[in-house]
Formats: sequence, structure tokens, C-alpha cells
Amino acid sequence: MGDPEILGRPDSLADTARAVTLPHVAILGAGPAGLGAALRLARDGRARAVVIEARDRAGGNAGSFDLAGVHCDFGSHRLHPVVEPRVMQDIETALGADLLWRPRHGRIRLQRKWIHFPLKPIDLLLQLPLSFQASLAFDLARKLVPRPAPAEKTFASVLERGLGHTMSHSFYFPYARKLWGLDPDQLAVTTAERRIAGNSIPKILLKVARQIPGFKRPRTGGFYYPRKGYGQICEALKTAAERYHAEFVMGARVSRIEHEGGRVRTVAYEKEGKATTMPVDAAWSTLPISLLVRLMSPAAPPDVLAAASAMRFRGMILIYLVLEQDQFSEYDAHYFPEESIPMSRMSEPKNYSAAREPKGVTVLCAELPSDPGDETWSLSDAELGQRMCRWLADTGLPVKAPVREVVTRRLSHAYPVYDRDYAARFATMDEWLQGFEGLLTFGRQGLFAHDNTHHALAMAYAAADCLSNNGAFDAERWAGHRREFESHVVED
Repeated sequence: MGDPEILGRPDSLADTARAVTLPHVAILGAGPAGLGAALRLARDGRARAVVIEARDRAGGNAGSFDLAGVHCDFGSHRLHPVVEPRVMQDIETALGADLLWRPRHGRIRLQRKWIHFPLKPIDLLLQLPLSFQASLAFDLARKLVPRPAPAEKTFASVLERGLGHTMSHSFYFPYARKLWGLDPDQLAVTTAERRIAGNSIPKILLKVARQIPGFKRPRTGGFYYPRKGYGQICEALKTAAERYHAEFVMGARVSRIEHEGGRVRTVAYEKEGKATTMPVDAAWSTLPISLLVRLMSPAAPPDVLAAASAMRFRGMILIYLVLEQDQFSEYDAHYFPEESIPMSRMSEPKNYSAAREPKGVTVLCAELPSDPGDETWSLSDAELGQRMCRWLADTGLPVKAPVREVVTRRLSHAYPVYDRDYAARFATMDEWLQGFEGLLTFGRQGLFAHDNTHHALAMAYAAADCLSNNGAFDAERWAGHRREFESHVVED
């Protein structure tokens, strides 16, 4: 880790004096958004920041853990080069030489063929069947003929209009059913707008063209990745925040947020069987917005609680195979859009950081979309490992090395589900929560946004910008930032 003192050493006596009058802000959750907010508030001397986190480590789903000596993430994670400059500066300062620049080297299974991902022109020309290429060309020609807009915009209608029948039905629609557990026509248009950067043929062609030497933008085709796993970013930000006297209460689960007279008064949490009630001036929550509603005391009105209960999140089972070999493949990630293969993606953590150690062992991580109550959710680790091996064999990637161990992690809130009614339900909750002074919901889960880490950190920095040194929060400025967040598009 780099020398955090480059960020500047805080004057402990001055900070102690200021803390007497600084507003007390409880930050709920130590994921990227919560950590970014804690660092900014503490470093800028705008608040006494206390982060409450249910887990015993920072990062949330952007964290990492050690398995058989390999740094493993909760699925496939990359830090994309479109990070806001001031956020990137803090990450580079905190990580130093441990922040690596890595070329992307993945592939995707399309029409039972392996195609390099991100897409490259040569692969599209040589690997895809001629019949598929002809269908794509026909769809492109049809786009030149004006057609009336659909009566109602949905995920399905927008993609079919933008990409044509072939790409939609061969790739995006099967992938959507797998990822979100809903038919494409049941998904809101937001899914296409915010989750799929290449949601039209011209956009896809532009992305492909940018892979051609001479047309590449700086840093195209690569990503940043920490030497010790993606979670090292969050751990480094936590260390930096602590140097500015941000406080962290780990292993503590928020049980109640009390409000009175239109403002937040206290945050109650439980840690190691002990209940604590903490008076606060503000509560900034990165928890799922539906959970935040249910934590409010006195309770929310019936229509708000009903909206919270109806919000849907997609779960994910992460299946880790520990194999007794140095490397399984040269690729960092494999993508499986076909419905016949239940997993959506598989990554090999050692390939992300080009790690050579430990010798004689590597780990594969499969991402299996699944919800609590599904048949796969109740399977044992061994059963899930056996299925993963079978799925890999079906795609021509047999596991030949001995399997030393199978470990799973189950994420009940991996992705927000943008069904066709989500926007109205979100608005009901959001409008009620905005009526409380000192209460802020932000981050991926807090704003029900399928965003990347750099988006979550941008939200955190924007929120900190809205808090003045006298404790006043600029709601109008925050509303402007919220409108900017709606333009975020996920980077795959």
C-alpha cells in the first residue's frame, strides 16, 4: 500500500477541537460509497463521520477475501479508467504501486463460438457463423427504413429497435432472462439505458472500432486492479479515512433509525449482542432503500411500506473452485449469455492481477444468478461445485485438475431489478425519505442503481460537496447531482 501521508497528515489537536462543534454524521454501510463519504467528510473537516457496517470487513460486495492463498473477489470486478479525476487521485495515493494497469482479456460464448471480449473486428469476421453475420447485416439494413416508435418503451422494445432481432434474441434477451429472472418485456426501459452501453448497432460498431489500433482512446481495452484483490481499494480508503479520525464500528447491524419532528435523531445498532443508541445530526445510508424504509421509527405509512416490500433485488451465488494447477486458462473472464448454461460469468482471480503465487493452485469463480427460495439456493457447496464442472464441460472447458475445495458465497441483493413498476415504487419511498432533515440515501443500493464502483464513489464525493462546514446540507445541489447520476451507464 502506498504512503497515506501523501494525502496530508491531520493535526490531531486541531481536529479534536473542531470535533466539538462538527455535525455528527452516521454513515450506514462500509461499501465504496460509505467509505468515500467518510474519507471526504473527515479529511475536509466537515463532520464527525462514524461508519456502521454489518460485516467485519470493508467493501461490501466490492470486497475481497483470501481462499487457498488467492485473493478472491465477490465476482468479477474492475476499476474502469473513466473514474472521476479527484476520486482516481485518492485511490492512486492510497494504493501507490499496488494499483496495477491490466489489459482486458476475456471472451464471450456466442452462437456456440468463443469471441474475444471486448469485441474485436477480426473475431466478428472470422469466428461468427456466416448465417449470423448475414442476419446482423439484414438487421442493419432494416434500420435504414423508418419505423414507428413502439407504443410503450420497455427493455425488449428498445433493444429490438436499436439492435435488431438477431442480436436481441441471440444474446441480450437470453442473458436478461438469466440475470434478472424476468422476460425482457417485463423489464423497464431503464435496464437497457443504464445496464447496456451498446444498446444500438451504431454504439456497438463504435465500441468495436475503438479496439482498432489508431482509433483507440487512451486506456481503452484495459482496467485498474489492485495487487491484493479488488477489495484492497476499499481497505485502503478505510485506512485513509481513519487517519483523519473517521470512526468505524464493524460487525454492527443497524436495527432502527429514530426520527422526530421531521428530522433524524438517533441510529440504533446491535454489536456482539449489545444494543447501542447513538444520537446523530444526520444519517447517510448506503443500505438498500427498501431496508432503510423498514428501519425508520416511527414506521413509514402503509403505502411506503408496501412499495418497499415490492421492490425486487436479484440474488447471486458465487461458486469458487480451488484447483490444483497454476492456471486454468489465459482469460480473466468468460461470459455465458446462453440460457442452457445457468452461470452468467466465470472469472479467474489470479489472471486479474497476473499473480504467480501461490504455485500449484488457482481459483475459478462462477456467478450464478439465483434468489433465496430457488432450487439452486438450497444446494450444498459440493453439489454446486459439481454442477459448475458440468456446465464448464458443456462449453468445452473441462476441469481436468483435482478440485481441492468448493466454497460458495450467497448475495441476496446483488443487482436491482428494474421491472416495469419499479420506478413508481422507488418514487414513493424516495419522496417520503426526502421529507426528513438529516437523512440521505445514496450509493448503489441506496439509489437502486446498477452502477460501478467509480459511480458509487462519485456519489459519495458529490454528497460530501453538499455539506457545508456549518453542517447545512444543500438539498438543491444534491438534487442536481441526482439528475446527473441518472446518466450513469454500467461499464462491463
